[in-house]
Amino acid sequence: MAHTLLLPLFVICGLTSTVGTTVEPAEILLQPAGEGQLSLDPSEVAAAAVDFGGAARAEPLAVMRPGCAGDVARLVRAAYRSARWFPVSARGHGHSTNGQALSPGGVVVQMSRGRIAPRPVPAYSPSTGEYYVDVWGGDLWVDVLNWTLANGGLAPKSWTDYLYLSVGGTLSNAGISGQAFHHGPQISNVYELDVVTGKGELITCTEEQNSELFHGVLGGLGQFGIITRARIALETAPHRVRWIRVLYSDFAAFSRDQELLVSLHGAHRSERFDYVEGFVIVDEGLINNWRSSFFSPKNPVKISSVRANAGLLYCLEMTKNYDSSAADSIDEVVEALLGQLGYIPASVFTTDLPYVNFLDRVHKAEMRLRAKGLWAVPHPWLNLFVPASRIADFDRGVFRGILGNKSSGPILIYPMNKHKWDDRSSVVTPHEDTFYLVAFLRSALPDSGDPTQSLEYLSRQNKKILEFCDDAGIEIKQYLPDHRSRAKWARHFGPKWGRFLRRKDRFDPKCMLATGQGILPPSSSVFPW
Repeated sequence: MAHTLLLPLFVICGLTSTVGTTVEPAEILLQPAGEGQLSLDPSEVAAAAVDFGGAARAEPLAVMRPGCAGDVARLVRAAYRSARWFPVSARGHGHSTNGQALSPGGVVVQMSRGRIAPRPVPAYSPSTGEYYVDVWGGDLWVDVLNWTLANGGLAPKSWTDYLYLSVGGTLSNAGISGQAFHHGPQISNVYELDVVTGKGELITCTEEQNSELFHGVLGGLGQFGIITRARIALETAPHRVRWIRVLYSDFAAFSRDQELLVSLHGAHRSERFDYVEGFVIVDEGLINNWRSSFFSPKNPVKISSVRANAGLLYCLEMTKNYDSSAADSIDEVVEALLGQLGYIPASVFTTDLPYVNFLDRVHKAEMRLRAKGLWAVPHPWLNLFVPASRIADFDRGVFRGILGNKSSGPILIYPMNKHKWDDRSSVVTPHEDTFYLVAFLRSALPDSGDPTQSLEYLSRQNKKILEFCDDAGIEIKQYLPDHRSRAKWARHFGPKWGRFLRRKDRFDPKCMLATGQGILPPSSSVFPW
């Protein structure tokens, strides 16, 4: 039973590295003062070999469950000091799509807590005049929400659409949702981090202290360090949400109204929405799936009945937050905001619900899919940042061209304001004041019998979309990027590539962290000269 042993002293015995040599136990014996455990259990190792994308697979040799930040630091320090390197990657809720959490031939650090930990309590900062909360990098956002609501009725400002993601995971990418036009992404709402670098150093960093590491890690795809603690900005949480959806058949009107709404980011709360997203509806089934979350599906909507252009409809989705004291005026506020828009008359669908229920809305869909066995399938997602100046060309070439009338999952589309993003972070965005997220959140169903729902078909379609953008000169950037050569990664980062290499050389010189993405070969020279 030795293969299932949990090793409290973190002795890694006889692990074979990816270069074909054996790591000696003495080389990576960790200090015995830690709280965590190293698991060689085949079931845990197998679970850490795949991610939510389902297309990438890389089996580690072990999985570590740290009890504290010091455990993570000891592991990475042992790897760094070893004469024979081994890669290390952090894994939160396993929702990565392109290998970011994989560690081929190395150790996966399972950051999610396997035991009940002390709940963090929000605090007030006199220097900023804001509330904040310190959370573990592996904590889920849904737990952070519940903790902060229970302690003062507070909540983080910026969200992702799905709350069952780890704090460190979303901060390593950016963390975006319909609040980003106003508050910026999640990485713009962090005051402080504790980070374990690729040298095994545990460093506290802020905008002023160790700022290069702070900005590098935010949106850094796990390449410069493992986030063990994050200080998250909070605000007073509203009580309820008015959730509104309206339909468009004309893309120009749809995109014009979306850009109008995000331009109101600085307006008084009564003069703007609090959340702005949108999505594309390409077939009859999706329009009724969309409507069923608001009303009974017994009275189906036909695309033809709302004058869809080439079989397409566009949905604009908005929310207005309010408290019980403002319940009497919410109708008037929403009506005034909607009066500025040019949607299809009589296509307004609204519902009211508690703020927490709105934020956790995707989890209900997850439960339905799990019940049908449709959650744990490959997800060949493609997430793009598209310049606003080319979004109409993208609509013509992709939504009304490449896709046909099949989607295999939601297609999100909504604009954001570039000035809400800090250019010092590692994230790359288009060079325009306004850019769109276009997210193809498809699920492959290998056993469906429909070749258009296979992983191979959807992957080829993703490639066609990227080739179209390249041929049309649409300078997109991938969010949750997936590139398989150094040259393509260099093109992805563009002017930030040199800074990326300098940060890598400084904070992870042996290229041991997050090797599953294939940005730089492990233990290679960061610089080509």
